[in-house]
Amino acid sequence: MKNFLLAPSLLSCDFANLANEIGMLNKSEADWLHLDIMDGVFVPNITFGQPVIRQIKKYATKPLDVHLMIVEPDRYFEDFKACGADIISVHYEACTHLNRSINKIKELGMKAGVVLNPHTPVAMLENILEVCDMVLLMSVNPGFGGQKFIDNSLSKIATLKEMIEKHNSKCLIEVDGGVTIENCRSILNVGADVLVAGNAIFATANPLQTISEFKSILL
Repeated sequence: MKNFLLAPSLLSCDFANLANEIGMLNKSEADWLHLDIMDGVFVPNITFGQPVIRQIKKYATKPLDVHLMIVEPDRYFEDFKACGADIISVHYEACTHLNRSINKIKELGMKAGVVLNPHTPVAMLENILEVCDMVLLMSVNPGFGGQKFIDNSLSKIATLKEMIEKHNSKCLIEVDGGVTIENCRSILNVGADVLVAGNAIFATANPLQTISEFKSILL
């Protein structure tokens, strides 16, 4: 059985009942809490920012996996650290000096990830894999939850896995977008280490049980 991490996306939770939702996740088999930060510029949607993350941190007992879908992310690393972020992932497409961005996140004591949009080839990461802790592959176009998994993401995951092994890197592969109970086995089989799931968890009658079903997937 392959060990993998599950990071429920709070974008799909009930924000009017946020403390209870986090309490449920604390009791669950989930590993991280995934936070999607959108600015309405880099992606066509606006979600939440530092004040909400600060409140989430008060209740969460699991690491906060913060995905920045914003322009000029470097301006906010210290802020997100102060709010309680444990992992920060920035988009390749949003960073002019990606190596500098990754190193700054790590200097602040957080894990650093790089995100690729569906149209960006993994070959663009050839010279950054040795310094980042994680690569997040978007398997939908970012901006909204509930989208269908883009099938050619599987080949991207497999190619990235080969690159990581070639560089003897310990970099994790995280996959976000359209992940479900039905397709997660195939995603894990080609090399994913971390699965982000939103609607597939929170839209079910019993999210706690759904998380347990994800974590019991046999490969």
